[in-house]
Amino acid sequence: MLKLLKRKIDSYLLNWKENGDKKPLIIKGAWQIGKTESIRHFGKTYQNFIEINFVTNPEYQQIFDKGFSPESIIKEISFINPNLKFIPKSTLIFFDEIQNCSKAATSLKFFKQNGDYDVICSGSLMGLNYHEIESNSVGYKEDYKMHSMDFEEFLWALGYTPTQIEDLFNHLIANEPFSQVELDVMFEHFRDYAVLGGMPALVNTFVKNKNFSNILKDQRQLLLDYEEDITKYALGLDKGKIKNVYRSIPIFLGLDNKKFQISRIAPGARNRNYVGIVDWLKDAGIVEVCHCLNQVALPLKGNYEFNNYKLYYHDIGLLIASLDDETQQDLRFNKNLNTYKGAIYENLIADTLVKSGYDLYFYKNKASTLEVDFFIRDSKSLIPIEVKATTGTTSSLNRILDGRYPDIKYGIKLAQQNFGFNGKFYTIPSFLAFSLRRFVEEKSSE
Repeated sequence: MLKLLKRKIDSYLLNWKENGDKKPLIIKGAWQIGKTESIRHFGKTYQNFIEINFVTNPEYQQIFDKGFSPESIIKEISFINPNLKFIPKSTLIFFDEIQNCSKAATSLKFFKQNGDYDVICSGSLMGLNYHEIESNSVGYKEDYKMHSMDFEEFLWALGYTPTQIEDLFNHLIANEPFSQVELDVMFEHFRDYAVLGGMPALVNTFVKNKNFSNILKDQRQLLLDYEEDITKYALGLDKGKIKNVYRSIPIFLGLDNKKFQISRIAPGARNRNYVGIVDWLKDAGIVEVCHCLNQVALPLKGNYEFNNYKLYYHDIGLLIASLDDETQQDLRFNKNLNTYKGAIYENLIADTLVKSGYDLYFYKNKASTLEVDFFIRDSKSLIPIEVKATTGTTSSLNRILDGRYPDIKYGIKLAQQNFGFNGKFYTIPSFLAFSLRRFVEEKSSE
């Protein structure tokens, strides 16, 4: 029996339920990240839970044909299944796979105005963004973007309590190094997560079996399933070009210069012929785009080169699936996070930053003499982040912290090292990368 995994969306949903003026909720995200299971689990907090899936039960797609009033919709549902009961003020209605029934999104305005029923919709970003919707109920709905599991959720799955994880974070706030036991155990878990990724089905299999048996096979099947969805949902765009970009991501991540270049993915490929392709993949939730800053200064949004970027998979497990078998073995048996020229580690941190709510930016000057992996910010300053799969030197971080850039007050190095601060940058064990937003907020308030 599969274990019910604790997810960060759980507390968000409970807070949403307690809001007396809540709006219908649309939960978006890539395929197979656990949206449906999380909503079903949340549905148990209601006296009555109604689930309508527009893929497995397409007959429900017609329930909006007579109008969008909740009374009409409920009447139509009850004709299809008279055993369903709708109790005002005590019922959660869950419309799943709404990319197959765009009218469901239109109905949210009317459910909000009625107020008798709580409503949650869910669907694949790949389908939601590119199916025509009559009305998106602007002002009458709330959107939530869900991701695959981050490392903190992975620790929960392994049995670690929030109190234990809070103790790890307190090391950062207290400027206190970790014990060798803490470092060894957490880095071992972090390497497992780097091999596995955060897809809930794979995490559940790993926790149940306590090994990586069949994990790579299942990861590769997920990769193929994503390609099939591209073919299904890429309306109005060249499906072959989308697949060219999607399949080329590992090639560029394996280069010393990880910049993605359209001109190198196919004979005669030009940026003008691929307009909208990368945006489609990003909006579909299956890749993350990291743009190169024009200058090392705030603000971040708008301060980047449009055609100078890196592409990462939205989940590290998909990158593992795209590589050869020996890469996984190198990670597992040699404990080598630097395998594949550091691409796995870099994609892992990119994935973590996105799940923490950050957009991705890096910097590389024209002479290629200065390159910083990522940038984030707080309310007052720009924060460079250098990621190190080993315990190597931090020449770029030292250079960018030499006082030439007034928006920078300190830096962060993520590495397989203990916590420390040298007066210029904080060294943070990479297993706590999921805590960066909270750490930065704490430092900003000092």
